[in-house]
Amino acid sequence: MSNENFMSAKAWPFEQARAILHRLDIEKKRGIARGDKPVIFETGYGPSGLPHIGTFGEVVRTTMVMNAFIALTEGKIPTKLICVSDDMDGMRKVPPTVPNPENLKEYLQKPLTDVPDPFGTHESYGAHMNARLRAFLDGFGFEYEFLSATALYRSGAYDAHLLKALERFDDIMAVMLPTLGEARRATYSPFLPISPTSGRVLYVPMIATDAKAGTITFEDEDGTEVTLPVTGGHVKLQWKPDFGMRWAALGVDFEMFGKDHQDNAPIYSRICKILGGQQPVQYVYELFLDEKGEKISKSKGNGISVEDWLSYAPAESLSLFQFQKPRTAKKLYFDVIPKTVDEYYQHLAGFKKQDEKAQLSNPVWHIHNGNPPSFVPPVSFALLLNLVSAANASDKDILWGFIQRYAPEANPKDNPALDDLAGFAVQYYQDFVKPSKDYRAPSEQERAALADLVSRLRAVPETEKTDGEALQTLIFSVGKDHEFENLRNWFKAIYEVCLGQSQGPRFGSFVAIYGPDETAELIDAALAGKLG
Repeated sequence: MSNENFMSAKAWPFEQARAILHRLDIEKKRGIARGDKPVIFETGYGPSGLPHIGTFGEVVRTTMVMNAFIALTEGKIPTKLICVSDDMDGMRKVPPTVPNPENLKEYLQKPLTDVPDPFGTHESYGAHMNARLRAFLDGFGFEYEFLSATALYRSGAYDAHLLKALERFDDIMAVMLPTLGEARRATYSPFLPISPTSGRVLYVPMIATDAKAGTITFEDEDGTEVTLPVTGGHVKLQWKPDFGMRWAALGVDFEMFGKDHQDNAPIYSRICKILGGQQPVQYVYELFLDEKGEKISKSKGNGISVEDWLSYAPAESLSLFQFQKPRTAKKLYFDVIPKTVDEYYQHLAGFKKQDEKAQLSNPVWHIHNGNPPSFVPPVSFALLLNLVSAANASDKDILWGFIQRYAPEANPKDNPALDDLAGFAVQYYQDFVKPSKDYRAPSEQERAALADLVSRLRAVPETEKTDGEALQTLIFSVGKDHEFENLRNWFKAIYEVCLGQSQGPRFGSFVAIYGPDETAELIDAALAGKLG
């Protein structure tokens, strides 16, 4: 593809890639030498809980921006995606889902990497959760470098910037204090010492700071006055100063975060500058909502996990959901899955027909880094769901009998993506569609029209039995002949009476796959009241 198209592409990852390129140009004009330093894309992870759909979204979206930047610069500028775990944070509460949670109460407020692993597989709770994160990201094939905050603090990687933070203590306080309430201001310190006696992360005021000696003095939990160096992992920074310090210390060039960080972003940027860094390009995304329009929360358990989504749909559909309108609040619940799956394949089908410029705005370019697969299933996910319903299919082998009638060349071995879709359809139907089915009796007009449709379906010539367009025309004709004012109501009646739902895929296509004779039998059963 031409660089001109990359420079004018309107998809949001390319907009962010151009913003990063502009930032590099400004650095160059200011005489800031990067040498061979790669452009750093960062994502953060709080290891107090398991990786979740927000973790996936942040990494997949950041990867999309990085891939756009690589395309934009023709790979001439090195890049790196880093994932930083805030595993030195104190454990604020014991997760109720861990084994024997009562055993962890004595470790409250200790760094997560100093808390024993209740699962017994790693040297600490933080290490266990970090391993879960890496396995999670590796499962999706992300390329990244993992960094532990504990290791960064204790190895000395942050030492230079911690000393600078101590030297510019008053400047940081001037940024932070106006953002705090009166009581909090009286005790606030950007430095959180790790108690040498209890090992806990302490939220205490500073008695003294000594930039020349590189130390802070505070009152420990037992009332003794303690002086510690700010280097070597003896302290950590409060989360807002830590955010800005991390940008400066790691040379971060791009980071995205949720809208809940938006008000604090100027604070992160100011502290980054105080510590001699250049604030990165920042991208704020909206948070997901549940079906009631409420913010999704891990503690409430009102969202969908990545594992939930992948039980009913391919991973590419989840990537599409993350790509679409990231700055718009979207409802994330199980009803969106079938629609998103079909949208993914619609974008995939359209990709090869588009010119280069249009392809760069197609989500599948970003989902597959410019090289999307060519396979598009011959049937939609919505249609598979209706086939499961009509055939009362309990496994995907039953579906394959109908699929092969419509597409004789298709088979599970050579079409694994379609085979997976069939399995997803059976599972989704059993868990979400079947329990909510609501068949209704037809009106007199609808009964007459449905009986007429049965007769016409049984008379369909052999040559037209898999012709979706011809069958759709036949169904339209029945609706017109029975004088439905709005043909949409005719199709709605078919779905509600015969399938127990108010909408579905193109019914002609359904008949082509399910079979005209089988559809006639289904309608007869509905008219006889045998489907409820």
